[in-house]
Amino acid sequence: MNKVSYPRNKVLGGIWGLIIGDAVGVPYEFTPQEYIPNIDKIDMVAPKYFRKTYIDVPFGTYSDDSAQFLCLIDSYIECDGFEINNAAKKLLLWLSNGLWAVDGEVFDVGRQTLKALTEYARGTSPRYSGLCEPEGKGNGALMRTLALALLEDESDEKLVIDSHEQAMITHGNICNHVCCAFYNLIAKYMLEGIEFEEAYSTAVDSLRRIYKDKKVYLEEFENNILPDGIIEERGTGYVIDCLKSTFKIIRESSSYEEAIKKAIALGNDTDTTAAVVGGLAGIIYGFDKIPSRWYDQIRGKEKVLELIDRINFENI
Repeated sequence: MNKVSYPRNKVLGGIWGLIIGDAVGVPYEFTPQEYIPNIDKIDMVAPKYFRKTYIDVPFGTYSDDSAQFLCLIDSYIECDGFEINNAAKKLLLWLSNGLWAVDGEVFDVGRQTLKALTEYARGTSPRYSGLCEPEGKGNGALMRTLALALLEDESDEKLVIDSHEQAMITHGNICNHVCCAFYNLIAKYMLEGIEFEEAYSTAVDSLRRIYKDKKVYLEEFENNILPDGIIEERGTGYVIDCLKSTFKIIRESSSYEEAIKKAIALGNDTDTTAAVVGGLAGIIYGFDKIPSRWYDQIRGKEKVLELIDRINFENI
């Protein structure tokens, strides 16, 4: 059985960092930046004057971001590695039966994810179902991809390939594949104890080497993803925007809590931005630096803890 050799505090930081970021962001989702409460008022429980997005969803409930992330963890443990067909089945079970959703209730589904999983349910291969919208570049694959970096202690090449494949299920455009690979390589290096800036530059070098003979992937990385600057308004669901916003927030924050609040302060796709930021911030600061008040308020964590117990940590 595959063993996880990374420090437990960092792995748990990544898992709970993503889930908690998602849950803190849920009440503010789709809210324009100018209507988000002041950063000191952002919390798991939104201010009383703020009308939360999902009226009937209790505070502390995580969304599709975390449920799909947990589906990948579940699949990886079950198969002792990443297996695209099993992962796709888990994601479909989430959509159809509420697998890993809090209370089994699916209340937030991205348009492209819904379309792609519907294609998969009709018999389309998971390597092609994500091409239902060939130009689709949403962040729906990025938000769950961290599961692979946390559990897979193998070569950079293997992590990049698996990052591509997990994205293919719902997001077939290579832009999504490269963003997931870049994010996961950075996470991998930070799990190994490397600081963010060095992890970032090392990931750049590694991807350039891996993509050397993959011209289309290399051009996507060099021309569209790597250049400085955020392409669209921050906080949107566009995958490059989400990725670059994440890097900016990580660079400008000095704690997990600060990073999550800054992610939500961008508005719009608050749950996903905070989940993507939260995964990296959780690795950087560790599980023990995540606010206990937020952890205590998470709903459905008993099942998550059961899943974590199935992870084969090398160092208990």
